[in-house]
Amino acid sequence: MREATHEPLPVGGGADLDHGDHLDGLGGIGAGEFGDARTQQDLLSRTALGVFRLNGQFLAISEELAKPAGLTAAWWQVLGAVLREPLPVAGIARSMGITRQSVQRIADLLVAKGLAEYAPNPAHRRAKLLRPTEEGRSAVDRIGPGHAALAARLTAELGDATLAETVRTLERLATALDALESAAPAATVPGPAPE
Repeated sequence: MREATHEPLPVGGGADLDHGDHLDGLGGIGAGEFGDARTQQDLLSRTALGVFRLNGQFLAISEELAKPAGLTAAWWQVLGAVLREPLPVAGIARSMGITRQSVQRIADLLVAKGLAEYAPNPAHRRAKLLRPTEEGRSAVDRIGPGHAALAARLTAELGDATLAETVRTLERLATALDALESAAPAATVPGPAPE
């Protein structure tokens, strides 16, 4: 992995900014230096592409980790969401950022396989709670050693402080996007500038 402080990173698909700036690992740059719209757009694009790539990497890794336990990455994801407390399907979908229909399909499969069960929801009669069965908990527990080994290897590669800061940054990014989404009902393209 390339450390952020080594060489300048190209922006916008490999081309430098029009005005020749480099984002030297993004470290030490003040907020005012990201003021131009082109730089902001390039950073947003790079963030999205990086997250898409990470999503693919994490899904592939999760499939490998889950396979020996007889689970898929999606089954593990849904079971993991309800390990601490039972949740309705809509709550699982919100916390995972996926559609309710996808979670419903997986929840029904987990119930059919005996890995989870539906329980009454005192807060909402029709929206049952999903909770893992003992068999479901055991399956997730079998993933533990591989998960721990991967966590140790990733921490050794990045370092404790960098990994912790990565987590904080991703959480802040998710919170910021949630705030933007709730502030504006739908993304709109701005109209022409006034003359």
